Amino acid sequence: MSDQPELHWDLPSPFTQQIRVSPEDTDRLGHANNVVYLRWLEEVSWAHIESLGMTWALHEQTGKAMAITRTEIDYLASANAGDVLELGTWLTDFDGRFRSARQFQLIRKSDGKTLVRALSTHACVDMKSQRPSRMPPEFKRILASVLVEGGRGLDG
Repeated sequence: MSDQPELHWDLPSPFTQQIRVSPEDTDRLGHANNVVYLRWLEEVSWAHIESLGMTWALHEQTGKAMAITRTEIDYLASANAGDVLELGTWLTDFDGRFRSARQFQLIRKSDGKTLVRALSTHACVDMKSQRPSRMPPEFKRILASVLVEGGRGLDG
């Protein structure tokens, strides 16, 4: 039997990644720096889509990528050096053409407390021109396969 509490996720079946907060992740206040949270969100996003087959090789093959257009983060409590965290993510919206939204929840494993909730929105871009572009069929198929109902979407 585990001494750690059950984690209560906002949505079912998140893709998760465990994080141990290092001293290098902290700022002068002694808690994880806001820039570090952004890095963690990006890392779990890449791990999630790559696990689904949306690899960098596929991005290069299609010449398309999903670029972040907005990130909204609610810092609810601080993470400190040595904390073990579980970061969950879900694809919560997808317009089938250009845009998608991804939701995040960061939980401290020792007490089950949610530290952060975040939402990022993404737009498909042509990798050469950096201009908006329709998603290739491969992206549409992958994103549609993992869409979770009930989360926050493109309109916040």
